[in-house]
Amino acid sequence: MMTSKSTGLVNWIRSGNLITQIIFALIAGIILALVSKPAAQSVSLLGELFVHALKAVAPILVLLLVTASIANHQQGQKVNIRPIVTLYLLSTFFAAVVAVVASYHFPQTLILTDAHSGSEAPKGILAIAQGILLSMVVNPVDALINANYIGILVWAIALGLAFRHSSAATRNLLNDLSSAITWLVAKVIRCAPIGIFGLVASVLGTNGFSALSSYITLLLLLIGCMLIMALVVNPLLVFWKIRRNPYPLVFLCLKESGVTAFFTRSSAANIPVNMAIAERLGLDEDTYSVSIPLGANISMAGASITITVLTLAAVNTLHISIDLPTAIMLSLVASLCACGASGVAGGSLLLIPVACNMFGIPNEVAMQVVAIGFLISVLQDSAETALNSSTDLLFTAAVCQAANASEQQL
Repeated sequence: MMTSKSTGLVNWIRSGNLITQIIFALIAGIILALVSKPAAQSVSLLGELFVHALKAVAPILVLLLVTASIANHQQGQKVNIRPIVTLYLLSTFFAAVVAVVASYHFPQTLILTDAHSGSEAPKGILAIAQGILLSMVVNPVDALINANYIGILVWAIALGLAFRHSSAATRNLLNDLSSAITWLVAKVIRCAPIGIFGLVASVLGTNGFSALSSYITLLLLLIGCMLIMALVVNPLLVFWKIRRNPYPLVFLCLKESGVTAFFTRSSAANIPVNMAIAERLGLDEDTYSVSIPLGANISMAGASITITVLTLAAVNTLHISIDLPTAIMLSLVASLCACGASGVAGGSLLLIPVACNMFGIPNEVAMQVVAIGFLISVLQDSAETALNSSTDLLFTAAVCQAANASEQQL
């Protein structure tokens, strides 16, 4: 028979504050790595199970959410998607500009050794554009299996439009399926503290804290750019929409969405968290049920920063001089590449060679930069995802609140 203390502990694990639990798990993982590296390495399975579970449920989540939202949209309903998408794209571009300016004032260099022999990357801007177009028309089953979120999004929109002509019972079934997968993802995210404990302990137990020491200034530059976006540029864009102090909304989104996304490292898996917050804020469901899954695919300010900063670090290392027009062109390329990253963990890193190609940097050298990116991805990818996912919620809330204010004035 369980005692009252053990019952309280179980209830706290099942329904306690997730952010508090994640912090406890993070501390516990660090302590275990410091006390015993073999023990820390032995719990890696917990982290791997959590990551694989997120990867398994995220693609079907995006498919069902977008399909159900579009299928149940009624003609004449105003969903305000266009201004939200505009903010997404502006934020992604401005993030690249911030990264260019910061890299100019705080230039970084890399230790380039043997060429990385990992995944192949696109070799030019036309290649990435062609890749995006081809990924839009893949087989839907293939898109789900390979987590091709652009392909999933295209099929979800197409199916949603088709199901708008179906019976009410069919549309209700889609809603039920969407609710079911959302519930399932929420249960997976409740396991985040256990998964994070395994991830942190195993990474630190295997690599130690020295893996990050060689590139601490590079990490600081990346995270600094992301903080500028989160605390300066994004609030300015929000103020442009709501015409009042944006920081209460900004801090709410960073706390409620950004912290969770920082540890799950998946914009797609953080969709249910963002939608639950949107519902609590009283936002228009017809808007956020589409804009938040869409943002997980095209709102990529963090990825834009990563591509730009690491590319310019390679440029500085090779003593390649660039002018302002070239830097602006890099911002455009980085924005396009970031939208092609599609919320996949580490996806922005594999697109770095596209930007490097602008400066004639060989693919072998560019893939060394990718390898360095993976080395620091423990913090870089987490901060990138936190910015991306919290921005999705922030701009959705800003546009919805602006629309409500306009209606009240009429």
